[in-house]
Amino acid sequence: MAEAWSLPDGILRESDTVVVPLGMLKGSDFRCPAADALKARGYRAQIPVRRPKERLEHFTFGPFMRALDAGPDHKGSADVSGGKPAHDGLVQWTEHALATYRAAFPSHPDSPMVEEPTPWAYRHQLPSPDRRGAREYRITVWGRCLRSADGTTRELRLPVNRLRAAPSSAGHVAAAAFVLAEGRPGPKPARVRVVEFALLDGQVRVLFEGTRTEALEAYRSHGSQALAAVLDTPEYRPGSACAACPFLSACPALRKAPGLLTLDAPGRTRRTWSVTNGRNYRTCPARDHLRRLRIPAVDAIEKGADVERGRAVHAYLATRHGDGPTRPCTADIPERWVPEEYELSEQDRALGALLLSRHAAVCPLRQVRDRSDVRPEARVVRYDSTADVVAIAAPDLLYRDGGSWVWRETKTSLAERRGRVPLLERYPQLALGVALIARGDLGGDSSGSRIELETLRPGGADLEIVDPFDPGTRTAADKVLKELTDTWHGDSRFEATPGKECARCEMARWCSAKQEPEVAA
Repeated sequence: MAEAWSLPDGILRESDTVVVPLGMLKGSDFRCPAADALKARGYRAQIPVRRPKERLEHFTFGPFMRALDAGPDHKGSADVSGGKPAHDGLVQWTEHALATYRAAFPSHPDSPMVEEPTPWAYRHQLPSPDRRGAREYRITVWGRCLRSADGTTRELRLPVNRLRAAPSSAGHVAAAAFVLAEGRPGPKPARVRVVEFALLDGQVRVLFEGTRTEALEAYRSHGSQALAAVLDTPEYRPGSACAACPFLSACPALRKAPGLLTLDAPGRTRRTWSVTNGRNYRTCPARDHLRRLRIPAVDAIEKGADVERGRAVHAYLATRHGDGPTRPCTADIPERWVPEEYELSEQDRALGALLLSRHAAVCPLRQVRDRSDVRPEARVVRYDSTADVVAIAAPDLLYRDGGSWVWRETKTSLAERRGRVPLLERYPQLALGVALIARGDLGGDSSGSRIELETLRPGGADLEIVDPFDPGTRTAADKVLKELTDTWHGDSRFEATPGKECARCEMARWCSAKQEPEVAA
């Protein structure tokens, strides 16, 4: 939070101690930089809102860490005192994670490394307040902390669900090594080591290994800038972090939309919701809960050929619409059109190129004037204050036609056009779009505001128009949203509903209630 920041009303500073947990330095699309800066610099909401907490454990690593804290003889995963009850799926995942961790790091009486019961923290006190008004700075680490018996070596093991292709940022790694080199308690070590450990498959990645001097140099080169970026970034980023944000009532970036989800009263605690959550919950409450915990999904289902091809098509269009001049797309698709993060067979590459060539006939860039009229994969976040739910939507494209905003969703299909299921029920994201546009939520001239569903097929492209101001359409949209949110809003157990969908559920691996294929048949 730089000095140029204008603090929202209702926020007060309670401390002149700056506390930065290591996780803030890692960076994530799921974090809000402004909220991190406010919390780190000791600001709190003037009037804290106290709500009931969730019944179940929502911190995915919580049972895992508590089980390890309980010692090597502890065999369970969810019955460690101090934690909330864990969902069955989280229990299954935690038991897998514990087995993987213990296989990779077996415990022996003569092991050169022992657990450090108190995580290290770096502290630096100033003789007078600095430009941020701080008298003390702290950086804290979280993970498995170990040291050699003589204290000359320290090691930090950072648990992650799986290793990402790109390692952590240099600033995050440097800060971790710095805390190990300079943090308390205990004597300063001669060497430090920071590793990431993947609980899914046991892979280990060394992020830093070197002397204390090398750790200090890394922090001077990378860590201090990363720390300043955390503390001085005034970017409000509404999203999933809003659910637990103490500054929500004062946030200048989160727009209120009371009654958006047709719910009559607040639920047990503030939550986030998206149409994807709604579909997952409708299929099985346990599936939605485990997806929210970000427990690893089964890749064979999560990244099936049809799904990956569709995602690659969406990614290509988002890049094409979002970068460069606002020229309409053509049927000339480059040979290497597949974004590098997707792996497609030659057949799917050719099929995807054919589908993309059909898009040219209905490309929305024909209607826009300049780059300001185009927002690919825009994130629309609204706070339904009546329900105490933060609704998150991600239209494939928002574009301005004249003075009116248009919500475009793009689908790919190999089947002929089917009309048995009403459009808003088949694609509930359209229902959410209807509710938002009908309220005038996107701004602009409402006379031309509409929703478009573009379906790309090998034989051509279909473009269906939804009028959000038609009374029948608005009634249907409210009905769809209510059906998706009503039961979920009051649910605190998220129990599994096993059935034939288990065979296609990417989270079934962690569900003891799943129905086996032969039973489903």
